[in-house]
Amino acid sequence: MIKIGVSACIMYPDSERAYFSAKHLCYLERDMARYLHRPDVLPVLIPDLGEDKLHELLAQMDGFVFQGGSDLAPETYGEKPIGPWLGDPLRDEYELHVLDYAIKNNKPVFGICRGFQIMNAYFGGTLYQDIATQRPELEQHRDAALYDQLNHPIVLDEGKLLARLHDEEINRTVNSVHHQAIKEVGSNLEVLATSPDGLVEAFLWKQTEEGKVIGVQWRAEFFANSQIPLMDAEKVYTHFLSFCADKSMF
Repeated sequence: MIKIGVSACIMYPDSERAYFSAKHLCYLERDMARYLHRPDVLPVLIPDLGEDKLHELLAQMDGFVFQGGSDLAPETYGEKPIGPWLGDPLRDEYELHVLDYAIKNNKPVFGICRGFQIMNAYFGGTLYQDIATQRPELEQHRDAALYDQLNHPIVLDEGKLLARLHDEEINRTVNSVHHQAIKEVGSNLEVLATSPDGLVEAFLWKQTEEGKVIGVQWRAEFFANSQIPLMDAEKVYTHFLSFCADKSMF
């Protein structure tokens, strides 16, 4: 059984919440669990246990997925807030600790949306805190009403990993559920795809096997909900899984 450790989304105490209002919640969104699960592949939620208790759990994982959710705190990538987008510094700290363990122990990593952005910050990159504010000339990348039904094409860099994985696909369309985006790309990250307006949509870390540490801006776990055909979301995940166990399984 391949065990995929999944970083937790976090909700903090909220007196207006009907249930667990005084409690700190760690959770995994259902579409993500269904996307990651396969026969002999078990997604395992990594709770925020604190650094001193995490390592025993992390050591049992064959690979790590960092999922979407709240904004990154600007301080995480060396900036000050320019508006109301203060982010989630506690989740940043927790995820950076897990990611640091994964990188230092040569574990496969797959970052999705926020996970893609936390990877960029870990490697020294920065973000646009709000695309509409800082790059108003760009296309809309998030719509609260449309949510995972907002889509756009992507441009895959020919000859690179994602282009090779999708070489037989004519349809190269993904969803867009983000208001923050990569500004400066982190150290030793190779860009694999961009949106038509030039935002970075995917990269890999060049200091390990090709695609063993990879991130995408789109929400691959929501592709199954799309009302229009999107690019095959399984290919990048299958490639990631090939590093998590015996490659003959894939």
